[in-house]
Amino acid sequence: MKHVVIYTDGACRGNPGPGGWGVLLRYGSHEKTFYGAERETTNNRMELMAAIQALSSLRETCRVDLHTDSQYLQKGITEWLVGWKKRHWKKADNKPVKNADLWAELDKQANRHEVKWHWVKAHNGQPENELVDSLANRAVDEMLKQ
Repeated sequence: MKHVVIYTDGACRGNPGPGGWGVLLRYGSHEKTFYGAERETTNNRMELMAAIQALSSLRETCRVDLHTDSQYLQKGITEWLVGWKKRHWKKADNKPVKNADLWAELDKQANRHEVKWHWVKAHNGQPENELVDSLANRAVDEMLKQ
């Protein structure tokens, strides 16, 4: 099974506001970057979209190490998701889970692979995290110019 290393990030100008996401995929010595944007979104939705886009871009089942600076993403997928699903997308306080549509899609994509989720500190000079941050912001800049 192929081993892929992924770095993801989301960005938002205002919350809500225009937002973007960025992805770096690394397989051996091969690297691929891509990004996207939405006109009206939130930072958390862009963090989720980055991971969804990264995992859905993999054509076959892979072992994945996915790195994110979003504790919302990392804790959501590793700690909270099981309970949300058991409670039919409700939190422990019985309120609806925000971004349930994206959580459901992320769950679907993650289940196609063997994913280990890693949290990295944001804006701490980690080169790959800085790269995906710049891609997410580039996505917003390019969309706003259109």
